[in-house]
Amino acid sequence: MRQPAVAGQFYPSSPEYLEKELKRCFEGLEVRERNVLGAVCPHAGYVYSGKVAAYVYAALPKADTYVLLGPNHTGYGSPVAVSRDTWETPLGAIGADSDLAEGFLGSIVDADETGHIYEHSLEVQLPFLQYRFGGDFKILPICMGMQDEETAVEVGNLVADLVSKSGKKVVVIASSDFTHYQPAGLAGEVDREIIGSILDFDVPGMYDSLYRRNASVCGYGPIAAMLTASGKLGGTRAKLLKYANSGDVSGDTDAVVGYAAIIVE
Repeated sequence: MRQPAVAGQFYPSSPEYLEKELKRCFEGLEVRERNVLGAVCPHAGYVYSGKVAAYVYAALPKADTYVLLGPNHTGYGSPVAVSRDTWETPLGAIGADSDLAEGFLGSIVDADETGHIYEHSLEVQLPFLQYRFGGDFKILPICMGMQDEETAVEVGNLVADLVSKSGKKVVVIASSDFTHYQPAGLAGEVDREIIGSILDFDVPGMYDSLYRRNASVCGYGPIAAMLTASGKLGGTRAKLLKYANSGDVSGDTDAVVGYAAIIVE
């Protein structure tokens, strides 16, 4: 059982207070299922990015499995690691899709729990899924320490091939924040450029912008993998639902973190 690592830090550890916080995040949003194949969601503390994340979760359809792709902030574990464990949150347990996970054996993706033990980027997505869909779904958590373009595209192609063969209804979610600790104006400028490439399904262009602007987007590999998988699974249109930064909450615009909610249909 993978125990919560950041409950009480990034989100409330009490089920009662967690549900209240999630309700706050969805306030004012219409919950309407769309034909979403992939998405980009932030992974900061709920007080900062929860309302942005809720834009994505308000649009997600019910699926058999949610593939969760996130960066490895800790440095532990394999370069690309899939978890086959059951994940616990204050709202209950969620099982991994062991059938899809087995399909990665022998590929660039290792079956390894070490990289997931302390990593927050995927954990913080789970209460949103539970709030929307209860417990009747599975997850496929993939943690990416290697995020170069070649690796990300390979992971995305693997995900798409496995999903196609399975016949399951699957949504691929990339967990990423955008520019870190820059003035709000500069962060918005850099993030708009990178988001433009995402909306155009332009993975090479996104990497070009990342390197040219020395951008501090933390989950660029997961985003590229999600775009690759979603496009191969039939996605043709990406839409930005919401962009914000931490300064919108804290009032400090001198050093913000950018957050984007993006869906692929």
